[in-house]
Amino acid sequence: MNNPNAWFQFALFVGLLLLLTKPLGLYLVQVLDARGKTWLDPVVRPFERLTYRLCGVDSAQEQGWIGYTLAMLVFSLVSLLFTYFILRYQDHLPLNPQNLAGLTPHLAFNTAVSFTTNTNWQSYGGESTMSYFSQMVALTIHNFMSAATGIAIAAALVRGIARQTAQTIGNFWVDLVRITYYLLAPICVVFALFLVSQGVIQNFKPSTVAKTYEPYTIPVAKTDDKGQPVFAADGKTPVMVDQSVDTQTIPQGPVASQIAIKMLGTNGGGYFNANAAHPFENPTPLSNFLQMLSIFAIPSALTWYLGRTVKNQRHGWAVWGAMAAMFVVGVLVCWKAEASGNPIHQHLGLAAADGNMEGKEVRFGIFNSALFATITTDASCGAVNAMHDSFTPLGGLVPLFNIQTGEVIFGGVGAGLYGMLIFVVLAVFIAGLMVGRTPEYLGKKIEAYDVKLVMLVLMVLSLTILGFTAWASISDWGVAGLNNAGPHGFSEILYAFSSAVGNNGSAFGGLTANPANGDPHWDTTLAVAMLIGRFLMIVPILALAGNLAGKKLVPASAGTFQTEGLTFVVLLVGTVVLVGALTFLPALAVGPVVEHYLMHAGSLF
Repeated sequence: MNNPNAWFQFALFVGLLLLLTKPLGLYLVQVLDARGKTWLDPVVRPFERLTYRLCGVDSAQEQGWIGYTLAMLVFSLVSLLFTYFILRYQDHLPLNPQNLAGLTPHLAFNTAVSFTTNTNWQSYGGESTMSYFSQMVALTIHNFMSAATGIAIAAALVRGIARQTAQTIGNFWVDLVRITYYLLAPICVVFALFLVSQGVIQNFKPSTVAKTYEPYTIPVAKTDDKGQPVFAADGKTPVMVDQSVDTQTIPQGPVASQIAIKMLGTNGGGYFNANAAHPFENPTPLSNFLQMLSIFAIPSALTWYLGRTVKNQRHGWAVWGAMAAMFVVGVLVCWKAEASGNPIHQHLGLAAADGNMEGKEVRFGIFNSALFATITTDASCGAVNAMHDSFTPLGGLVPLFNIQTGEVIFGGVGAGLYGMLIFVVLAVFIAGLMVGRTPEYLGKKIEAYDVKLVMLVLMVLSLTILGFTAWASISDWGVAGLNNAGPHGFSEILYAFSSAVGNNGSAFGGLTANPANGDPHWDTTLAVAMLIGRFLMIVPILALAGNLAGKKLVPASAGTFQTEGLTFVVLLVGTVVLVGALTFLPALAVGPVVEHYLMHAGSLF
């Protein structure tokens, strides 16, 4: 960690994030106010009004929490079905120069759910599975819609906190349109053009076939006369044969337009299988830096939006401070673990200073890999520029634990804020218990109904992750997908379901969720976990927003717990860490923790 350049980059990143927070937050205040005016109004307002007219939306009519929830669920269901049918029948649709086949039912279902829920888990290689039409229409449009939905839910909850004796929390359709038209689309146009300037491709050319300098041999799955894979006697293990290769297929396509919203919308679904490690997605150190910054930009600004809307800017900054503190600690722990390297490799003659470069791009190095991994799992993004499966046990523990906190450390666009506000309510409740008073949050009493909703959200997260992990760990289909044995294999399973429920999308890449034998268990269970992690958390959050909106404000008193300042920040951080630690520590102990000690004892998995 004795790298001045890395420390400078880290300081620059945090400094730029802080500088962006207020101006972007102020713009969010304008966008999320249905009557707000922005500098884009002369150009965008006519399209906004036309959209309302075509869709039959009354932009002046707000919804209660039930109406808001139903609108969100109906929109999500329709968009899921729309994506599913495009993926199933992409071979009959245009912009498919590679003549790629339609996806199998379980893979199409998994992918449609993945992008609807803003998870962007990928059980496929994008360049070898998805047509240009599928990438642009099915997936990229979802990147906009799912991100806008997350921001809309956060705005609805903040309105519920800010209003008093109100029956409404906004209009979902208006929020969806304004966030897309005024925020996501304009920024993505600019960002995509920047990415093109850095070397990210944007075209509709078919893949280029180039002759290699010399032929080489690779193992491939053997197929029969009908092109079906051949399996060993156990019916599960594919038979492998050597194949000589003397050409290389260089993929093309409309990449920059997808990568811009992939990062800004904290989606994470890569155009290529290697994601942000691929030079066509992330070619330079500058593109890498700004992609990381774009992941945190909107979630950071939403804390300023919170402070302005509830008329307590110090509270917004306190929430930002809690997020920033946990982010910095996570980066330092992950960086330290990767810089220390693997002692077994060091005993073989590798210098300790070299650190752990397995699974990392040389052009990014250890620090930028650790920073990217921490950012993408603090947010519900899932984009990766290094393979988390190749991290050291403690290095891999950081992104895993980040997801298990609910990804509230800045978090996904919208999802990070409403997830953190759940912990804020819980922290205020704990503070009230400690002083023997009815807890209050920004002038509103936190009562039994509110706490039940908060606990329901937290229980959905933990029970789903641990339940599916336990099932997969003792099932033949679960173990069959692993690339590693022992504690690392268990970590692959735990990470997969943590990522699915947390709507992150990254993975320990040794796991095979879409095996050659067509077993649908992994794809299907992960899809169900994604649906639970998204919608069974959003519904109680919107119910909480509706209940808070109807409450009266009570005047502050000597016993009111202040929701700003260092004491509140410490309590909030402690609540997040303790809930995560108490819930997931046993599982982490038999995964990355025990693997760490076994690594120092000379064992690898």
